[in-house]
Amino acid sequence: MADDKDLNRDPITGAPGSHPVGTGLGAAGGGAAGAAIGTSVGGPVGGVVGAAAGAIVGGLAGKGAAEAINPTAEDAFWRDNYMTRPYYVSGETYEIYQPAYRYGWESYSRFPGRTFDEIEADLRTGWEKTKDATSLTWDRARHAVRDAWHRIERALPGDFDNDGR
Repeated sequence: MADDKDLNRDPITGAPGSHPVGTGLGAAGGGAAGAAIGTSVGGPVGGVVGAAAGAIVGGLAGKGAAEAINPTAEDAFWRDNYMTRPYYVSGETYEIYQPAYRYGWESYSRFPGRTFDEIEADLRTGWEKTKDATSLTWDRARHAVRDAWHRIERALPGDFDNDGR
């Protein structure tokens, strides 16, 4: 059963490799960008065509980003490495930092093509609305969130914030 869960099956067709959230977010972002570009170049008709093309490309990019993220592997990596990070406080357990790492790797695919610095305010707002904020304030969580964000960024093609990470 655990192996079946790792296939990330489509809830309707049962096909493996489904990433509806990543695909949907990518399609929405791509559609908006395509509409803006299409409208400026070709007026209203260009906007419609641009939105459709952008949604297709964005959906594929969003699905690709979501597929590149293996939550089990990410959790294992951070569990093995959290104590080596400069923000680690001696004696704290992985369970203190784990929600922030998860929030970082999950957030990356929700903001395709954006840098951490561009969306940090949104991430902070989202974090402060979670139950995890009661045990780890944003000022402490942000380091782990940023670490996980950049780890995913490095795993995918491109360096959106040009920071070499």
